[in-house]
Amino acid sequence: MRQAWAVLGLGLLAVGVETRAVWGQQGTPPATVQLKQNFPNPFNPATTIPFSLGADLFSGGHRPTVSLKVYNVLAQLVAVPILQGTGEPLNNVQLSCSSTVSCDFSAYWDGNVNSTGRQAASGIYIYQLVVDGRRFTKKMIIMK
Repeated sequence: MRQAWAVLGLGLLAVGVETRAVWGQQGTPPATVQLKQNFPNPFNPATTIPFSLGADLFSGGHRPTVSLKVYNVLAQLVAVPILQGTGEPLNNVQLSCSSTVSCDFSAYWDGNVNSTGRQAASGIYIYQLVVDGRRFTKKMIIMK
C-alpha cells in the first residue's frame, strides 16, 4: 500500500517507497539511494536509520554531500542524527566508499530534541535524507 502526504513549510514529502533514482550525468545509469525504515519503529527512546548509497555516486573520487534531519509534523527541525561509527552529526557530511556495488550507512537518533536534552514527544516524525541536493523522506513513530 502506498502512502503519500505532504507537510507544508519545508516542502517535505513522505512516500512509502524505499528506493529512488538519482540521475547521473550525460547518459550514465542512475545511482541508487535507498533510505530504509528506521528500527525499531515505533521506538522509545532511540532509533537507528539505515541508508545505502550506490557506488556510482562515488565514481571519479566524488564524495557525495549527505544530510539527515528529523522533523515534526509541523516541519520544525527536531534533530540531526549522528553517523554511526564516527559520532559526527549528519549535516552536510561528505561520505566516502570503497565498494564497487553500494555502501551501507546507519544513523542514530537518541530521541532527544536538538540542544535541549529533553525527549521528543510521542507522535509521528519525518526524517529526510538529502544526497547531493536530492531528497528522500520517510516517517517514523515514537511511542512512550
